[in-house]
Amino acid sequence: MTPQVITGRAVLLDSIRHHRRQLITAAVLLCGHQGGEALVPVLVGVVIDGAVGTGDTGSLLFWLAVLGLDFLALSFSYRFGARRAWLADVRADQRMRHAVADRVLHPAGGAETGRLPGALTSIAVADAKRVGVLNFALPLGLAAFAALVVAAVSLLRISLPLGLLILLGTPPLLYAVHLLGKPLERRSGPEQERAAQASGVAADLVAGVRVLKGIGAEPAAVRRYTATSRDALAATLRATGAQAWYSGAVLAVNGLFLALVALVGGRLAAEGDITIGGLVSAVGLAQFLLGPLEIFGWVNGRFAQARASAARIAEVRSAAPAVSGGTAAPVADGPGHLRIRGLRTPGLAAGVDLDVAAGETVGLVVPDPAVAAALLQVLGREQDPQAGSVELDGVDLARMPPAAARAEVIVAAHDARLFAGTVLENVLAGRGAGPGDPAVDGAMRAAQADQVADALPDGRDTEIAEQGSSLSGGQRQRVALARALAAQARVLVLHDPTTAVDAVTEARIAAGLREVRAGRTTLVLTTSPALLAAADRVVVLDRDRRAEGSHAELLHTDAAYRELVLS
Repeated sequence: MTPQVITGRAVLLDSIRHHRRQLITAAVLLCGHQGGEALVPVLVGVVIDGAVGTGDTGSLLFWLAVLGLDFLALSFSYRFGARRAWLADVRADQRMRHAVADRVLHPAGGAETGRLPGALTSIAVADAKRVGVLNFALPLGLAAFAALVVAAVSLLRISLPLGLLILLGTPPLLYAVHLLGKPLERRSGPEQERAAQASGVAADLVAGVRVLKGIGAEPAAVRRYTATSRDALAATLRATGAQAWYSGAVLAVNGLFLALVALVGGRLAAEGDITIGGLVSAVGLAQFLLGPLEIFGWVNGRFAQARASAARIAEVRSAAPAVSGGTAAPVADGPGHLRIRGLRTPGLAAGVDLDVAAGETVGLVVPDPAVAAALLQVLGREQDPQAGSVELDGVDLARMPPAAARAEVIVAAHDARLFAGTVLENVLAGRGAGPGDPAVDGAMRAAQADQVADALPDGRDTEIAEQGSSLSGGQRQRVALARALAAQARVLVLHDPTTAVDAVTEARIAAGLREVRAGRTTLVLTTSPALLAAADRVVVLDRDRRAEGSHAELLHTDAAYRELVLS
């Protein structure tokens, strides 16, 4: 993946360009609506001067018919114009959510770095919506401008001073409205940021609620969320205060401007420079102008919020990838020979060399959890190594596209999560297996997940809660292991897959694992004696030493190994 720098401005312009046809149609129709609205007081003035004042019934009926047609046209224009603008809004929102999700789910990763899942969700939902609303606001803003033009032209025809007042007074008024929106823009970003942080912390705590209860950490969790929530509340109150101040200031500015228009019109009427119908039209236009000017204020506020949200979306979409990738293809139907040469990760400055023959099961003992985690991230193509290479059948994984590398070498993490759905659906989430695939039965037997299903009310069709929270820790581990085995990966890397099961079940899993993975390459990072005993050989990777042999040999000859796996 080539890093792409995207700006907030580019996000906004892309959203507008992509829906330009709908926006143009909406703008034309809404301009027709606002123009028709502006003509209403003008036509009323014409009726008064040309029909009511003269007593001409025919003229009265004619102009009333024209007024009715104007209402019909403006109603039609608003109905279909608003529909097109709304469609552009929701489709832009959907497209923006897809763009954020595509970046977050990109095989190269990186978008999630430094962000909680809840924060990413907030960006993909709330910020995307604020950018999408801009496509509704833009046609409304153009329509409001059209209304001002119609009103100004009409006022110029009625009275030159009134028309000039509108034409010369509107630009500085709009600039003042723009300046008033600056504090709202500055506070909109922090408001969304704090809300996203609170959402992320809440999701994080909910995901680990059982662990928190188990260690009695509920008070600390409550304090953490309370502090984050208070920060979010303070930011929201500041942004809400800015919004209230902005709305009130815009209303006051607009009101003063309209009062000035009404004052000038009244003086002109008193001096006989305009007719009674002209005065009615001028006053009606002055009152009408409150709507377009309020729309300008609302649109400017939406622009301010959209700019802040677009900047956050651009930051996610511009995130540097976590791993590089090439175009090399894996060896088709390769045997699965895994070769690690000079691999360096944090904590392993000396480098790692390891050969895992095709079809071999190797137990890997890594005493340092940080080193084990870094090694798993490299094998799973979640991060690039500091140095060295990992080759599968002679092809460096770093030269493959990340998705292709992960399809060949599957890493089943210790904390693998389940999804909301049935037990069977979770197992079938592993690549390479279908509902009628015999590999599913074999994988569930090997992982002892069939026993889990038998103990549930509806067997394999039992619905489990999100993240498997309705299952015990051991049940979750067995279902997750069955999912990894059902994928039938060429190379499978397991990390402590049996820490939450009893010794008898663990021994059965070890035997089943060896049976179901026969002929396929398997690497197990663990200190479990049962799993290590089932491996073809065991390799110990410590910071300053390396040992290798069978589990029995190492127990007999290596005191440090014996203490590590039997303690």
